[in-house]
Amino acid sequence: MNDPISDLLTRIRNAVRARHARTDMPHSRLKEAIAGILKSEGYIGDVSVVEKGGFKTLRLAMRYDSEGNSFLSGIERVSRQGKRVYTGHADIPKVMGGLGVTILSTPKGMMSGRAARKAGLGGEIVCQVW
Repeated sequence: MNDPISDLLTRIRNAVRARHARTDMPHSRLKEAIAGILKSEGYIGDVSVVEKGGFKTLRLAMRYDSEGNSFLSGIERVSRQGKRVYTGHADIPKVMGGLGVTILSTPKGMMSGRAARKAGLGGEIVCQVW
């Protein structure tokens, strides 16, 4: 696996499309930080770290409404290994007119676009969620 962030986003996308209640993946602090932002923004349910056979696993609970529709419609990687995308705090893009969220890697850690704008921090645009 060359890009763990793309792996995380693909596993989430596949779990939502297959209507799974949860998905597991290898743990890293970066993945846990991104999942924490998705949880705080209301796109996924619970984030937990489970130890299986000496290895940590990140377990994400998907979130659906009463009709079975996911709260997460789309998730897309912006900055890739071959083309990094950076932005200043004034130019952080709004996803779907503010209905979605941009996740950035800033000098203070992973943040949502709103939090980075408020803190006056720019950084690498990791992904966009709507």
